[in-house]
Amino acid sequence: MKPGIHPAYGPVVFRDKAADFAFLTRSTASSDKTVEWEDGNTYPVIDVEISSQSHPFYTGTARVLDTAGRVERFERRYGGPK
Repeated sequence: MKPGIHPAYGPVVFRDKAADFAFLTRSTASSDKTVEWEDGNTYPVIDVEISSQSHPFYTGTARVLDTAGRVERFERRYGGPK
């Protein structure tokens, strides 16, 4: 890699306050805020709106819409294929 053109890549904590969930990973994203992690070291922390712990798809609370009823209602209203 060419020196001096790539962003710094290091450990960062991503925290989802809504779900009280955090994980340590490596990223080029940085922050001025820091947090002390479980290993005793201090890392930059980035607060996120949603994570796998709070997203409806991953938590199993996603709802499936009945699109078949919508299609049938549309065909009745505006005429189906002739």
